[in-house]
Amino acid sequence: MTNELIQDLQWRGLLYQQTDEEGMEKLLNEQKISLYCGVDPTADSMHIGHIVPLLTLRRFQMHGHQPILLVGGATGMIGDPSGRNEERQLQTTEQIDRNVEGIKVQMEQIFDFKSENGAKMVNNRDWIGAMSVIEFLRDYGKLISVNYMLAKDSVASRLETGISFTEFSYTLIQAIDFNHLYNEHNCRIQIGGSDQWGNITTGLEMIRKTHDEESKAFGITIPLVTKADGTKFGKSAGGAVWLDPKKTSPYEFYQFWINAADADVIKYLKIFTFINREDIETLEKAVEVEPHLRQAQKTLAEEMTKLIHGEEALADAQRITKALFSGDLKALSSSEMKAAFKDVPSVEMPKEDKSIVDLIVEAGISSSKRQAREDVTNGAISVNGEKVMDLEYVVGDKDRLDDAFAIIRRGKKKYHMVQFQ
Repeated sequence: MTNELIQDLQWRGLLYQQTDEEGMEKLLNEQKISLYCGVDPTADSMHIGHIVPLLTLRRFQMHGHQPILLVGGATGMIGDPSGRNEERQLQTTEQIDRNVEGIKVQMEQIFDFKSENGAKMVNNRDWIGAMSVIEFLRDYGKLISVNYMLAKDSVASRLETGISFTEFSYTLIQAIDFNHLYNEHNCRIQIGGSDQWGNITTGLEMIRKTHDEESKAFGITIPLVTKADGTKFGKSAGGAVWLDPKKTSPYEFYQFWINAADADVIKYLKIFTFINREDIETLEKAVEVEPHLRQAQKTLAEEMTKLIHGEEALADAQRITKALFSGDLKALSSSEMKAAFKDVPSVEMPKEDKSIVDLIVEAGISSSKRQAREDVTNGAISVNGEKVMDLEYVVGDKDRLDDAFAIIRRGKKKYHMVQFQ
């Protein structure tokens, strides 16, 4: 009998590689298990590319299984060579600790920690950090041959350009993690991105060599998320889309999802949200029949913003979006305005009173004084959401939000930020 959860993962396009599909399906049909996914704290926040394996782990939790979230306090100090063509910069212990704390907060937003199968969070520095070099080499180094490690893509791809022994040993250390969680928490499955296949199978090899034949563990990888046009997923105009609201504001986060292309939006709904199949198929029809309503994009943006930032932040993001769409900027606070216009063309000017005509010419908003006068008298210019039609209007203290910036709009949609120094 095909397992309901496995069927759902297949439909969502979340299964890339599996070890022993039949054995894993039998296990999931017969019992509730523990399974894990690891995140190395290379930054103090995850970005949306990191969360696909975690959201897949959450799906297992929703089917009654227990997720173990491993934050790599030890592996983060080593650096995973997977998917990289050069060595990582090593981070200090203090940096790693800060990063671990930031990631923990984000994990708590995604997972349920309180129910009977509540998530557990572990840090591999607790067992790797206490290990001596002799213990590492005798107890674990003996189990995996160099030939086996050289065959891994993450190592083989780096042999020409060079790989340090530190990064070469990474797969062995991640294997110790899987073995440790198998022993201490009866953890039976590891989930990771497609670049983690080599590390996961090394862990399975170590479990096989340290246990009897009856011991059984499994691995699953998730495909890399790509955009229909071939460009990299997870980047906006400002760079990576972070989960930390200080790095990517909830408004920017909401905008990233609402701007998904019609060709991508259904795929994203399947991968990132917990909406059921029937509702996603209804939205798929809406994309075909009424694409201009962007119902699928709105649903995607709502679900993701609510999941990562909560109901209140979602309401704020929707309010900012509505205010910008209607041009009613007066409804926004200065901090909301700054967040909303972070990526619009910006110019620095001295903090002094200027006529509206001079200001928009000097800021490059209108091409000449004649054009500027025409723009003002035609009602094409607004300052912080207030239309200005008086050629003698002076932009001064009252227009400088937080005494630092003003938002000038020309026409219906051309926004500029003037930053006063």
